[in-house]
Amino acid sequence: MKKAILQKLLFLSVLSTSSCALIVPPLDNGIPPFKSVEEAQVGALLTKLSEVDIPKRKPIVAVYPNSFKDNTGQRRSNSQYASFSTAITQAPDAYLIRALKHSGVFEVVERVGLDNLTKERQIIRTSREDFSEPQKVKPLLFAGLLMQGSVVTYESNQRSGGAGARWLGIGGSKEYRQDSVTIQLRTVSVLTGKILIEVLVTKQILSAAVNQDVFRFYSNGTELVEIESGIVENESINIALQIAVETAVLETIKEGYEQEYWIKGS
Repeated sequence: MKKAILQKLLFLSVLSTSSCALIVPPLDNGIPPFKSVEEAQVGALLTKLSEVDIPKRKPIVAVYPNSFKDNTGQRRSNSQYASFSTAITQAPDAYLIRALKHSGVFEVVERVGLDNLTKERQIIRTSREDFSEPQKVKPLLFAGLLMQGSVVTYESNQRSGGAGARWLGIGGSKEYRQDSVTIQLRTVSVLTGKILIEVLVTKQILSAAVNQDVFRFYSNGTELVEIESGIVENESINIALQIAVETAVLETIKEGYEQEYWIKGS
């Protein structure tokens, strides 16, 4: 009887230990808090973009549709079934336009929705002619620079590994995986077609997992207790791509000042 009571007490102690592991913060489990890290990185880059020197004369740049796109053809990783979802967003130009606009260094003109813009301008022009309004539609700004490039590569499972241990049926393990995304950004002169600046940026993407389990027999090997818990953190691919694009824009601005393609204001 005493032996049975001791076995039950041991079982309850093991269960309580496993339950505590379920609420341990990811950082204590060895998993970096990717969301907070990503937010900090994006915030830091946006701060750097907003703090760069403004040139005396802002260059006018344009980003055309499909001028900055995904050229990797990478599909989302899935070991169980065929996935037709792409690993990378098909609108990376949105991150580029946002970074260029947020920097304050460039005047960004609309070219992605150019058809809609020209149609609306035609409607305004026709309406004003019909009602004999003297005010005319102002001419569109033309860009002196084109921002072009692509997501060059997406390498999955570049590095992976882990470690684990088990003692008396109680154990745990940690695993990690590293991917990477590489982008290229070119600054092209409209007048000459010359590539003025070319930047290549690679951003690593991390994933990590922590597992804990208990596998024990009690009551002379007739009762089995099995408890499992785990947590997985995956760094966002799109946020990693955004960080890579904003880093490329920062490097482009820096090289532009060094080569005097635009001059710092007083």
